[in-house]
Amino acid sequence: MDNLQKAVDLIVNSKKVFALTGAGISTDSGIPDFRSNTGYYTKMDPTLALSKDRLLNHPEIFYKEGYVILEDLNDQKPNKGHIALAKLEELGKLQGIITQNIDNLHAKAGSKNIYEVHGETRGIHCMSCGHEFKFDVMKKKVEAGEIPPKCDDCGGTLRPNVVMFGDMMPDDFERGARELDNTDTLIVVGSSLSVSPVNFLPNYVDHLIIINNDPTPFDNRADVVFHENSSKVLTEILEEVEKRI
Repeated sequence: MDNLQKAVDLIVNSKKVFALTGAGISTDSGIPDFRSNTGYYTKMDPTLALSKDRLLNHPEIFYKEGYVILEDLNDQKPNKGHIALAKLEELGKLQGIITQNIDNLHAKAGSKNIYEVHGETRGIHCMSCGHEFKFDVMKKKVEAGEIPPKCDDCGGTLRPNVVMFGDMMPDDFERGARELDNTDTLIVVGSSLSVSPVNFLPNYVDHLIIINNDPTPFDNRADVVFHENSSKVLTEILEEVEKRI
C-alpha cells in the first residue's frame, strides 16, 4: 500500500483526527518560513524582530521591522492546503487544527476549530486595561507616527495579539494539548517539530502522519511520512477521502 492510501486509511478509520500546522503550509501563500532565509528574513533576525524585549523596550525598531511582518500577513490568502484541511473538517474527518502560524489563513479558508498557539494578527489589545481592538486600529496609529500606539480608552500601550519570542504561551496551547489526549491520529503539516513546547505534542497521539519538505525528529515514529509539497499532498488526501464517503 502506498503512502497516500495509508494516510487516508488512518484518517477514515480514526475516531478523532487533529492537524498540527507550521510555517511550511503557508509558503504556497507567499509567506516565507523564517528558517528559510528568504523574503524579509534576509534583512532581519525574526527572533529579535518579533521579540517581547524589542516590542517593549525598543518600539521604534519593532515598528520598523517586526511590525512590517505582521502587517504583511494580513494581506495573504489561503492556499489549497489550508482549503483541504477546512474541507476535511467540514466532512467530519478532521476535528480541529493546532497551528503555530499567526497568519490567520486557516480561518480565512473556513476552518472552525482552531487553536492558535502563537497568537494571531487579526487583533490587538491594551496592555493596561485589556480592551481588544482590530488590527486596523494599530495600523492607523502607526501610519500616523504614534509609536508605540496608545489606547484611546486609558492611554496604555497597545500590542498585537501575537506570542512574541520571550512571551508565555497562551491558553490555546493548553487547550489544544488537551484535545490531543483522546486523539487517535495527528497530521503534522509544514512543521519542523523543532520548536518547544509545540514539538512535544506528537507524543500525545498513537498515530502520526507527517507532511513536511524536510525530515523531522519524529519521522522514525510516524506511520506515514511525505517529504513533498503540503498543498499537493493534502489535496490528494482530500480527494481520496471524498471517494470513501
